[in-house]
Order: sequence, then structure tokens, then C-alpha cells
Amino acid sequence: MKPPAPNPLLRHLATAVVLKLLVLTVLWWAFVRDGRAGVDAEQAAVHLGGTPAAATAPPPDTGALP
Repeated sequence: MKPPAPNPLLRHLATAVVLKLLVLTVLWWAFVRDGRAGVDAEQAAVHLGGTPAAATAPPPDTGALP
């Protein structure tokens, strides 16, 4: 008994997936690998729509007129 013939569509799709993963890996390695984003608590609060803790208190009222 002969084994069934390999499916050419399956081989083609597997080759395409492997090539795409290879290209994505090379692009990530070339352009993204060293990229870092420094984020502190104040920046995160502003980005998420809140206000930084230091800016939440209103300025003191001196009673002087402009």
C-alpha cells in the first residue's frame, strides 16, 4: 500500500506561514528590539484621563484681588 500523496495546498500554506513568521521576526529584530518606552505614574495618569496627584489640589487663596 502506498502512503497518500502530500497535499500541495497544505504544503503551500505551511510555507507561506513560515516565511511570514521569518519576515516578521527580521523586521522586529531590525526596528523594534531596542525600543523602550519610559513611563512614570504621572504620565500614565494623564494618558488614562486622570490628573497627576500634584495637580489635583487647587492653588491656595491669597485673598488678593487682581
